[in-house]
Amino acid sequence: MVCRYAILSALVWLGVVAPYTVASGQAGHDPGNSPYRDIHRGLTLRVTGGYFGGSRGTVPVGATMGPTAGMRLELQASSALIVAAGVSYAKTTANYLTAYDTVPKRIGPIDNSLVLADFGLLLSLTGGKTWRGFQPYAGATLGLAFGSKIAADTSGYNFGTKFTYAPEIGVHWYPVRRLSLDVGGRLLVYHLSFPTIYRLHVLPITGALSETTIHPWGTVGLAWVF
Repeated sequence: MVCRYAILSALVWLGVVAPYTVASGQAGHDPGNSPYRDIHRGLTLRVTGGYFGGSRGTVPVGATMGPTAGMRLELQASSALIVAAGVSYAKTTANYLTAYDTVPKRIGPIDNSLVLADFGLLLSLTGGKTWRGFQPYAGATLGLAFGSKIAADTSGYNFGTKFTYAPEIGVHWYPVRRLSLDVGGRLLVYHLSFPTIYRLHVLPITGALSETTIHPWGTVGLAWVF
C-alpha cells in the first residue's frame, strides 16, 4: 500500500509540479533568442560628420552655421558609463564690422572656422548591453572652442577661445559586434565677448558686453571597437 501511494504521489508531482517548476526556470528571454546582447568592452574610435548651427549673437558676429567633421574616442568604462573625448573642425561663417566712421558697416557672412574639443560622460540607457542592436545614451560634455580673428575686422572683436558645455543625447546601432553607427545631438553653449567700442555704435551705452549663445549640433558617426 505504501509503495502504491508513493508511486501515485510521484506521478502527481511529474504531472503537476514539475511542469510548473520548469516554466518558472525559463522566465525571461531564452538566451539564444534574447533581444539583449553584451557590448564589446574596448576602446572605440568614431569618425563623425554633422552640422553646427545656432545664434550669432545680438551683434551678429559670432561664428556659426556650417558642416563639421571630427574624431571621437569612447570607452565603456562600466556597465552603464561611457567616457568620451573628441575634436571637430567646424567650417563656419561670421560677420564683421569695418572701421567706424559715422555709421558702422557690417560685412559677411564670410568663412571663419572653429575647432571644437570636448570631454564628456555619457550614460548608456541599456547598461552594458544593446537592445536589438541599439544603445541609446544621454550625457554632457565640457570643452573649448577655438576661433580666429578676421583680419578685416577693425572693431577689435576676436572670437578667441571659449569654454563650452553641452547636454547630449543619441543612439549607437551595432549591426555587428565591433561596428557601430551613431546619430546624436548636442546643444553647445558658450559666451561671446564684445569690445567696449560696440557701446558707442551698435549697443546701448549700458548694453552688456557679453552674451550667451546656444548652438544645436547634430552628428552622425561610424565607429570600430578595438
